[in-house]
Amino acid sequence: MSGNSNLQALSDAGVAIWLDDLSRQRINSGNLAELIANKNLVGVTSNPTIFASALSNAADYSDQVSELANRGAGVDEAVRELMTKDIRDAADVFREVHTATGGEDGRISLEVDPRLAHDTEGTVREALELAKAVDRPNLFVKIPATVEGLPAITRTLAEGVSVNVTLIFSVQRYREVMDAFITGLERAKDNGHDISRIFSVASFFVSRVDSEIDKRLKKIDAPEHLYGKAAIANARLAYAAYEEVFAGQRWQALEQAGAHRQRPLWASTGVKEPAYSDTRYVDELVAPNTVNTMPESTLNAVADHGNVLGDTVSGTAGASQQVFDSLSEVGIDLDDVYAVLEREGVEKFEKSWDELLRTVSQQLEQAR
Repeated sequence: MSGNSNLQALSDAGVAIWLDDLSRQRINSGNLAELIANKNLVGVTSNPTIFASALSNAADYSDQVSELANRGAGVDEAVRELMTKDIRDAADVFREVHTATGGEDGRISLEVDPRLAHDTEGTVREALELAKAVDRPNLFVKIPATVEGLPAITRTLAEGVSVNVTLIFSVQRYREVMDAFITGLERAKDNGHDISRIFSVASFFVSRVDSEIDKRLKKIDAPEHLYGKAAIANARLAYAAYEEVFAGQRWQALEQAGAHRQRPLWASTGVKEPAYSDTRYVDELVAPNTVNTMPESTLNAVADHGNVLGDTVSGTAGASQQVFDSLSEVGIDLDDVYAVLEREGVEKFEKSWDELLRTVSQQLEQAR
């Protein structure tokens, strides 16, 4: 653990600190290992946008791109091999953390092709292929929490593959995700898998909720006190749902068989509104058995001036519900907010995937 008191306080409060970024340069330079040693880092998440950015730096990938070009690899094959190499190498950097935490942390997430977000069969097939290609015990395959993604989550877990469920925006969808997770473990157990070796997190997106709702509040000239309240209230209600579901009898039977709870993961915790504190989505979402995956700028901000005061989530469900009651009273259509955010989330990752394919295609052509 680091000597930084803010990051240590966060870890001591039960929050696993993960980085929302990955690149070959970060791995090869030793930066990732340095963050583990000095900044309490115990995991990494990636997504198509992160890989599109990383692969735009051709120098870091030139040797492998040349090898792929020489053997005539197509662009889709090349993208997969480039990504899985980074994931394998990062997983190896985290191997000691993974062992020390009994498999809970030291985790690396790799997302299925976002074009499959509404294709259950395609998602399951790709999830299992990615798990086989990476071949590391500390991999999380990332599956979006779309309606079509829910059965894919269950079926992937049933095959013994650990899953990071992404793009969760509403508490109702989060409850469906937890049900898909529990069903998946029940089936994995029936299939003869050791469920004590299966782990999962549920990535509940934070800042995008404030961005969308604040935009709508501005359009109707709503009272100032409603701004910037929705995202934290939403996440706190999600945590209350987590506590309820994992105290239930259905879960207790699995836990007695060695199962691990699916931890809530706070995603999209970089602050987009300059008027808000740049550490608010960390300081205000401290709770036991959670993960906060943050960009490096947020990690550094928390280390420098975070205000970590222990659990800021437990027991806040009533006040959080009042926030949403107030938003509904002024005409905010919350169901529409969540639908828009999910659709835009998938579209953003699809756009990044297209950029990724174009970048790698150009690099292959140049190498040839």
